[in-house]
Amino acid sequence: MRTQPFLSQKQTVQRYSPPSRAARTISTLRKAGIGSIRRSSPPRGPAPPSGQRLKASNSFRSLYDQEQTNPRRSSIMFPQRAQPPVGPRDEGGMGKRWVRWMHKQGLKRFVVLSSVLAAVWVKWAVGLGSYSGQGTPPMFGDYEAQRHWLELTIHLPVRQWYTYDLQYWGLDYPPLTAYVSWLCGIVGSWIDPSWFALASSRGIETPGSKIYMRATVLAFDTLIYVPALIFFARAWQGTRSIRTQELVLLVLLFHPALALIDFGHFQYNSVMLGLTLLAINFFSTGHDLLGAVCFVLSLGFKQMALYYAPAIGSYLLGKCLYLGSTKGSQLFIRLALVTSATFLVLFLPFLPPFAPLSAIRDPIARIFPFARGLFEDKVANFWCASDVLVKWRRWASRGILVQLSAGLTALGFLPAAAGLISAGWKLRKRAQTAQETDKEKEDAATPMLPLLPYALLTSSMSFFLFSFQVHEKTILLPLLPMTLILAGAASAPGTHTSAYNMGMLVNNVAVFSMWPLLKRDGLSLQYVALTVFWNHLLGYNPFQKPRTFLQYLSIAVYGACAILHLLELMITPPSRLPDIYPVLNVLISTPVFVFAWLWSIKRGVEVGWALGGIGASSSRHADHKISASSTVANGPSSTGIKENSDSGIPAGAKPGTRRSLGFADSKRRAPFRTGSVEAS
Repeated sequence: MRTQPFLSQKQTVQRYSPPSRAARTISTLRKAGIGSIRRSSPPRGPAPPSGQRLKASNSFRSLYDQEQTNPRRSSIMFPQRAQPPVGPRDEGGMGKRWVRWMHKQGLKRFVVLSSVLAAVWVKWAVGLGSYSGQGTPPMFGDYEAQRHWLELTIHLPVRQWYTYDLQYWGLDYPPLTAYVSWLCGIVGSWIDPSWFALASSRGIETPGSKIYMRATVLAFDTLIYVPALIFFARAWQGTRSIRTQELVLLVLLFHPALALIDFGHFQYNSVMLGLTLLAINFFSTGHDLLGAVCFVLSLGFKQMALYYAPAIGSYLLGKCLYLGSTKGSQLFIRLALVTSATFLVLFLPFLPPFAPLSAIRDPIARIFPFARGLFEDKVANFWCASDVLVKWRRWASRGILVQLSAGLTALGFLPAAAGLISAGWKLRKRAQTAQETDKEKEDAATPMLPLLPYALLTSSMSFFLFSFQVHEKTILLPLLPMTLILAGAASAPGTHTSAYNMGMLVNNVAVFSMWPLLKRDGLSLQYVALTVFWNHLLGYNPFQKPRTFLQYLSIAVYGACAILHLLELMITPPSRLPDIYPVLNVLISTPVFVFAWLWSIKRGVEVGWALGGIGASSSRHADHKISASSTVANGPSSTGIKENSDSGIPAGAKPGTRRSLGFADSKRRAPFRTGSVEAS
């Protein structure tokens, strides 16, 4: 039998290949410069001998190897979107490398414990530095305020807690803070009564008292905040690998902004944030009543937790709508009863029969300080930034400013609240079509749970930007949901997502926005060390070659921050403009926070659209959108659901299954169940 020429071999392979493969093969050979191929049909006849097919196969194998090793590979055989650009994060940051090393050494059981102990060591090392108001009589600072509350709660009756000497750090936090202060004061008095002697201990700064105060912050952080982080990593990232969950925990444990404020400046913000995170975790497992209790406790510890209230309230209302008239009404009544009962217990000492009804006005008046100014110091929000041009306090009275700030704040969080409620209502219609059982829906988290982190970010950032009487430290509240989103993105393989870049930018700028406060507290070294360490832990290089608008923006912002630091280091501000550097800090930071607020609204709309809860005119249309988004999803997103590599639209979950954020489809089954949602 006559051997066919090499050209006929190509044609034979084309004949016996699928049509799509044939088109790709012709184009590939043309790019490789291997002769010319006629587009005519291959000659009819019997199949070539197996040896000839083997030669053709070898030739294509050689071509494949050539393409694989060629730095300028064919975009047809190897599409660019399937080959993410290699960057520092793809190689793995210090945290990822350490987790991988621990697993390879057979020490994976000790990763969580080692991470927590390392975080405790870092936080305690931060506490060895200065603190707010150290050595600055007569008022000192936040450290003295917290110590003074321990002093007054153990020596005065409850009725006087909110009225005693208000000019010297009067108690202005809700009752749970007072109860915690009382407990810490009692324990401290057993050790050394002079630390908290009434009146005579004001301004005390003995080494023993400082160690004890630092230890109380560390103890509550370890008992409340750290378990909430572990719970989050297990529940919200439950379908991902153990290494991923451990990396998520690392990202959250070493968060620089919270460590600098709580363990440097000195406050107990981790208690409020930990209780809020516990509430979110319980919502993800379908335990809505426990979540409501935890959130009320968070409100009872610090009133700033109200920043999250619109998002959490809208989520719960959306779930009531999703459950339908019967089950939804029952859940609504139970939530109302549990919330009211928890508030009642917190304020019980100020209510009859323990006190006259008028006594409740004392804590309320202190908790909501409308008599104070529009903003505190130089905070990077809308009011302080715009005050450079518009002197708001000269233009309007305090009452008008309160109303204006309330209106702008409500407009700011309205998209998040409306999105959650609308999602619950429209997903209810789709659930009716699917004939889903009420018991299944009630026990599980709602399908619109993926909206919650973005709604929390929108709501809290709206309060930070537009509300009345904001401190620079309250940026910690928007940072919680932003960092939760970032933690999942930092542990996901592939290219840098918008969530990752946005999370890093907002966190770094948030620390930068607190620089005037940290500098005043003598925490410059801690500021630099923690920021550099955390970025290195995540493998983030802010000055890598940019590819997106967000990366270009990040480079511009980081450059402005570096220039401002250099100017502040080398040039003394003029006497007529003593606050020029803090004001410039505000003008750099505020646009970034506004951009993050708008980004959270955009992401909320995208997630809601993918879930079928926003803009879905019918259940059939909603199912089509979810199917489409699921098809194009190619990797886990920052929040545990899958994300489109191009548009960033997350794939939704069918409401008939017990799925929520972090519980997307996975080949790996979770080893145990938390409530009604499988976790890992």
